[in-house]
This record gives sequence, C-alpha cells and structure tokens, in this order.
Amino acid sequence: MTIHYSKDHEWIEIADHEAATVGITVHAQEALGDVVFVDLPEVGKTFKQGEVAGVVESVKAAADIYMPVTGEVVEVNEALRADPSLANSDPMGAGWFFKVLLQDKDMGEFDQLMDEPGYAKFTEGA
Repeated sequence: MTIHYSKDHEWIEIADHEAATVGITVHAQEALGDVVFVDLPEVGKTFKQGEVAGVVESVKAAADIYMPVTGEVVEVNEALRADPSLANSDPMGAGWFFKVLLQDKDMGEFDQLMDEPGYAKFTEGA
C-alpha cells in the first residue's frame, strides 16, 4: 500500500493495482472542523487531475474535493454520505470519499504527488 498527498489536502492510496482510495487528510479535517455534509461524485464519471470531484461542508466552511489523479470513479463511500462525521473521526480510514480507477497506467500523476514526509513538510507552516 502506498499513500500520497496532494497540495489540496487529499490523500490517495493505491493497493495491489486495484482502484485507488481517495479522502481528505487529517490536516484538512482539522482545518474544516465538524463535517456535516459531503457531496460525492457520481460513479462512472471521469475526472482529470485537479478537477473538482466533490464538496465537503463543515460548520465552518465548504471546501472542494479535487481529483488527485485522472481517473474514473468506481465507488463512493455511502457510509460517509449517511454519516459525514466519519470524515472527522477517521479521515484516513472509514471516512474515505471515493475510489478511482487510474487512467495513467505508468503512475506519473501519482508519483508527482507528495509522500508522507513531503506532505508533513508542506503542512508545517500551514
């Protein structure tokens, strides 16, 4: 399993060449506060890297969820839709947002994202 992070505070985990799982980082969750609503993308829809794929709303603000890699959404987290607080209690686990089938088979877009030490350094001053 490999997790990378975007500058927009999404994480993406690839395990065994299956669909990659996408969610928001702990940093994003802490900045947003209590999540009260999520607008998840439609299964079957394809997004380019950097496009808005969904929205997360909290008591403080609303934030766009950006697609960290180009790909097709193959599953959404219905449990998160039913209980948006999962994004607060377990943003890196049960609070995942959607799964995407990567279009970039050579992993170039994925490899351009930050690894965990790089993301930690990126968020230090934030």
